[in-house]
Amino acid sequence: MAHRVVLIPGDGTGPELTEATRRVLEASGAELEWDVREAGADVMERHGGNPLPPDVLDAVRETGVALKGPITTPVGGGFRSVNVALRKELDMYAQVRPCKSYPGVRSRFEDVDLIIVRENTEDLYAGIEYEEGTPEAAELIEWIEGRGGSLRHSDAGISIKPISVTGTRRIFEFAFDYARRNGRRKITAVHKANIMKFTDGLWLRVAREVAAENTDIEFDDRIVDNMCMQLVQRPEEYDVLVLPNLYGDVLSDLAAGMIGGLGVAPGGNYGETVAVFEPTHGSAPKYAGQNRVNPIAQMLSGVLMLRHLDERGAADRVERAIADVIAEGKSVTYDMKPSRDDPTAVGTSEVADAVIEKLEAEVAV
Repeated sequence: MAHRVVLIPGDGTGPELTEATRRVLEASGAELEWDVREAGADVMERHGGNPLPPDVLDAVRETGVALKGPITTPVGGGFRSVNVALRKELDMYAQVRPCKSYPGVRSRFEDVDLIIVRENTEDLYAGIEYEEGTPEAAELIEWIEGRGGSLRHSDAGISIKPISVTGTRRIFEFAFDYARRNGRRKITAVHKANIMKFTDGLWLRVAREVAAENTDIEFDDRIVDNMCMQLVQRPEEYDVLVLPNLYGDVLSDLAAGMIGGLGVAPGGNYGETVAVFEPTHGSAPKYAGQNRVNPIAQMLSGVLMLRHLDERGAADRVERAIADVIAEGKSVTYDMKPSRDDPTAVGTSEVADAVIEKLEAEVAV
């Protein structure tokens, strides 16, 4: 029976990336039935200014799984992130970002194999903010000062950082379960508990409680700034890193840089009943329609989706085919060539063609 999957092409280069990935996944041997839904800046006018129409959320709730292309988030204004809204509306509290070295990708590091597990719903990214100069901000500052606190300057915008026992416990329970199901050996809790004792301190305390209930998996913890240094000095000592929302966003990009960039960095967002898979990178709208952008991160996100659907054989075939194309270095986009102006670079759709050719050759054997 075919797996019904919501396909959200996104905007910018998203539609090109998702089309390339759709073709590859269909060649994997897995039976997939696509339910295409629109979201993002390109569809706002057709949906009353809403970049995330309700039918998209309803479809994901119904199928339980979606593959999503990148969606533009305006900087400094405009609508809030559709990506964040999706996670909040569907309570997708766990984000998984594998960062794995593939031979042929230019990088200063070799044999990196890390999993970043990021709590998706709390921390500073929860979006509880008060704009500088508003009555709400003034009232909050007055409340803080009335209870013994102080701000260096009163002309401040304020963001609130909630970290709860419930949210922390479920992300660590998810991480230990993910590690167990995927043969991982160690979990590291990342925090700043030495300074933020009531938020990150809670995070670390609950992490240790969950670790005590899962003694079959090794556990340790690192302060976030030290973790950054440790990663670039000896990444082989780490396996699964579990982080609050903001640190997880930053360190996942650091880890992506260690494996050659966001072009090979996939991602998945998990809730209790739904999962949405998407690349780590953005929508690169200036390249839209040019058949130029690297689709490998989107394809590897599709690999994560296949594993989630328990199509592990198909997932392994696609990952092998992608790895072979990367290793050969012939049918790859400009960003994966030794020189970015290499005339032998191919386009988005041609990368998909090369991966499909590898898949078909494997099936033939």
